[in-house]
Amino acid sequence: MADEPSLESIRNIGVIAHIDAGKTTTTERILYYTGRTHRMGNVDDGTTITDWMAQERERGITITSAAVTCFWRDHQINIVDTPGHIDFTAEVQRSLRVLDGGVVVFDGTAGVEPQSETVWRQAQTFGVPLIAFVNKMDKLGANFAYAVQTIHDRLKANPIPIQWAIGAEATFRGIVDLLEWKAIIWSDELGATPEVVEVPAEVELEALEARERMLEAIVETNDELMLRYLEGEELPVVDLQRALRKATIAGVLQPVLCGSSLRNKGVQPLLDAIVAYLPSPLDIPPVRGINPNRDRIEERAADVGAPLSMLFFKIATDPYAGRLAYFRVYSGKVVRGNVYMNATKGKRERISRLLRMFADRREDVDELCAGDIGATVGLKFTFTGDTVAALHAPVVLEAIRFPEPVIWVAVEPKTVADQERLNDALQRLSEEDPTFVIKVDEGTGQTVISGMGELHLEILVDRMLREFGVQANVGKPRVAYKETVTTTSQTEVVFDRLFGGKTQYARVVLEVSPSDSGENSHFLNMLAPQSLPMQFVQAAQAGVMESLDSGFLAGYPLVGVQVRLIDAEFDPDLSTEIAFKAAAAQAFQQVVGSANPVLLEPVMDVEVVMPEGFVGEVLGDLNARGGDIQLMESRSGGAQAIRAYCPLAKMFGYATDLRSMTQGRGTFTMEFHHYAPVDSRQMDAILYGV
Repeated sequence: MADEPSLESIRNIGVIAHIDAGKTTTTERILYYTGRTHRMGNVDDGTTITDWMAQERERGITITSAAVTCFWRDHQINIVDTPGHIDFTAEVQRSLRVLDGGVVVFDGTAGVEPQSETVWRQAQTFGVPLIAFVNKMDKLGANFAYAVQTIHDRLKANPIPIQWAIGAEATFRGIVDLLEWKAIIWSDELGATPEVVEVPAEVELEALEARERMLEAIVETNDELMLRYLEGEELPVVDLQRALRKATIAGVLQPVLCGSSLRNKGVQPLLDAIVAYLPSPLDIPPVRGINPNRDRIEERAADVGAPLSMLFFKIATDPYAGRLAYFRVYSGKVVRGNVYMNATKGKRERISRLLRMFADRREDVDELCAGDIGATVGLKFTFTGDTVAALHAPVVLEAIRFPEPVIWVAVEPKTVADQERLNDALQRLSEEDPTFVIKVDEGTGQTVISGMGELHLEILVDRMLREFGVQANVGKPRVAYKETVTTTSQTEVVFDRLFGGKTQYARVVLEVSPSDSGENSHFLNMLAPQSLPMQFVQAAQAGVMESLDSGFLAGYPLVGVQVRLIDAEFDPDLSTEIAFKAAAAQAFQQVVGSANPVLLEPVMDVEVVMPEGFVGEVLGDLNARGGDIQLMESRSGGAQAIRAYCPLAKMFGYATDLRSMTQGRGTFTMEFHHYAPVDSRQMDAILYGV
């Protein structure tokens, strides 16, 4: 399109779902039907556009979110295809932060699955309006009504089918458009020319009932339509669509469509629904941020004439372009060659190149405006979560928060020459992925890398070896334990010693207790305002907060601790900040030891799906791993699902064990759920190897 589209005609959407629901295939079909590709990519063949990394094509999964721009019915659609595997949840979170709407893809046989719940919850956290697409309607066991019911029951949502499936499994051939009351049949292999026909008699009764439910749900959101509906008036389709759009953007209703992306059925109506029901940047409330110069909250509306504000949500290493930085423009416009302010860091950045992204390919442009998603290269100071704004009107938008890693491995270079390459590779990978954490173990000098799961670290190590050519030894995955206290305790420490040729003095009394606010730790000053100079209070706080990084039992980070400064004493001549910092650190180490410290371990939410004949063996194995069974339910096609909370330490290698137990027919998903205390016997084994 030669002309810059209006804000009303832009849609920034994400395609999100559980692993293997068909997100990437759906995105590939969208690209084909919108004319961005001339050949349909296939996940199994490794020919997809959005899954362009070697690791993605080998494994048939999405690892990084890919941004693509396409056009449909005079609308510009910026699509982000996100990963489904829980290990890459950060990719979903940072994508949802900058998107205006989402398409949630569900498997027609399974309905809502564990990761579906996670992405739905994340979307609601960010206030992202959603439409649902029930995919794989041609698959054995597919059931549209069942899938819609699981969305209602498990997600506590309000799904409203605006289509009804014609057939299922091998007989699925089209859909009934409930709003316009017409049937759309796909008969050609490419699905490019759907045929509009009368509603078939075999589904007419079911479709009429579904249409009645849809009409009632829509008019309930609009008083005027409700009145006309009760008076028996035939409501025009355009009025119903307008009301449904408003209800969808408000999050009151979620339109549900269906199809089979792999068989090229149902994708064009999905594109129509994206345009019709998901919001433009103008439908979203103005973004809010803090003006760093005035320290006050300001709003930035989606207006090309407003001062520039854009949020960087992803850093990617490109083998040709270097460090690619993806951003969403919220207000104003960014022009190639101009200098702007990184308001988060207080540094100036020149935008030397602007790119409209097409997965791993790109198009150079001179400017991008409010509502656009794009990328740039060559930035020095800007990373994930940073805001870049106009020089004369800086604003810092809310950054993106990421979950903490739960698993780690040690890596060491094979030769001295590999050390520098290893450091460079780890640095660049950590810039890309905020959930990938690097630190050096002070005790052993080893480099330790942490991530969200076995697959996450496996991919990162593979990229380190393959992309960056690093030869390294990699240890076995280990659990990222934490420590906390379980009782209240108090201690006094007097620091009175010669330091730097001068006697230094400080006395502190600290009390520690379990925190009321989960894993967050707090320092509270309980002293009277004038009893201790503020610089000494701050020094004591610094001593405590630094000590939280290394716990009492085994040096794991301390969480969920409330520390109170009960009493203190200073000498005007001898007391220093160093003395108070040292005294507080020493007191903290002592008092934690007497407050019954315990180890905490990550507990995972595990769902296993297998044929009914293997339930007993799988159940017994989960119990042996310390699993706490939460739910058992039947699935279509004679499958059973078991949901359990299991300690991460007992789940290493589970994929192989499950395959052998179920003759390769069982699948499982696993995501972090919470930290829980380790029992005393297990704690002795971890700490002392007994």
